[in-house]
Amino acid sequence: MINREEYLNYLIKLKDKQIIKIITGIRRCGKSTLLALYRDYLKQNKVSEKQIINLNFEKPSDNIYSNWRDLYNDIVKKLLKNKMNYIFLDEVQIVPEFEKMVNGLFTLDNVDIYITGSNSYMLSGELATFLTGRYMQIHMLPLSFKEYFQVANIKDKEVAYSQYIENGSFPYLINLDNDSELIRNYLDGIYNTVLMKDVIIRNKIKDVMILESIVKFLFANIGNLVSTKKISDTLNSHNRKNSVNTIENYLTCLKNSYIIYNVGRYDIKGKEYLKTGDKYYVCDLGLRKYLLGEVTDLGSILENIVFLELKRRGYDIYIGKYESEEIDFVIKKEDGLKYIQVALSIRDEKTLKRELAPLKSIDDNYPKYIITLDNDKATYEGIKEINALEFLLGNIEI
Repeated sequence: MINREEYLNYLIKLKDKQIIKIITGIRRCGKSTLLALYRDYLKQNKVSEKQIINLNFEKPSDNIYSNWRDLYNDIVKKLLKNKMNYIFLDEVQIVPEFEKMVNGLFTLDNVDIYITGSNSYMLSGELATFLTGRYMQIHMLPLSFKEYFQVANIKDKEVAYSQYIENGSFPYLINLDNDSELIRNYLDGIYNTVLMKDVIIRNKIKDVMILESIVKFLFANIGNLVSTKKISDTLNSHNRKNSVNTIENYLTCLKNSYIIYNVGRYDIKGKEYLKTGDKYYVCDLGLRKYLLGEVTDLGSILENIVFLELKRRGYDIYIGKYESEEIDFVIKKEDGLKYIQVALSIRDEKTLKRELAPLKSIDDNYPKYIITLDNDKATYEGIKEINALEFLLGNIEI
């Protein structure tokens, strides 16, 4: 098992805290493995096997309950008195009305609850109503470049990066020995399972061809400003008749499955969030190659990877607008804003001027960066250029 150290340490910090831990993320990103690692940690720290209840509802042997009450009663019977009990419920959204069962368990004094799910339905609707203020979300992504580099047994970071964007970042891919046929078959299984189980069946999608056309459009346009009308018009021009409402519905379903992420726009000068023109990024570049075939837009790929890394690091992320200029990312934490441009290279003078112009136009004192694959260290009127791979490996902080 790949040791997902940052996620594991976060769970350890939350141990025995009176709050439900909800681990979300796309299928096969490592949620079940994370829980297995955490159970190992518990056992190594004087928690007995009898204190641990582990159910994975994707396994037929565990998914035997016709209603939530039977599941609740069965779990309660197994609880040890006068000891903390650790309850793990994997892919719990499969259980009808699971939120009532989770809420019932939470009322007990001697339970510590960990649940996973592969779509954000879990954090909406009745679950939010039942558990407002009682849960904490840990959102998992596939392997970061740092994690990939640590386990891929590749000494050269540039070679590792090329393989990372070629094959993708789902943890199990490490076991497939860079075999392109095996990797493609594995990604085919993930893509079709996510689309079928988490999007089409769960949301009762009627027009599957339109859905697949939207996915291909978004995958092909990572890092570009996109509106629902633009998607609708593009599909109509290819004889895929649709409505803007249908596009909006399907976009929501795709976001809920964590196969794509959208980033809204922020007017830096006006200090307001804009309602139109989001950008979309994919959860994994291997899935994108699987769906689109060979891709050569390496600048967009780098931007996508930087977005995912910023998300891993817990930033609020926006697309920046300053008058007529666009900034790739405006990121926010407690210490204020930071501005980031992403470019494959800025050694060409025209490219350098183009990338610097939006940052130079902003007249505040928040930090500004250009992230590139160049191995150069430079500062341009206070704007720092940093190497993308060193940033992704955690060797450079922003």
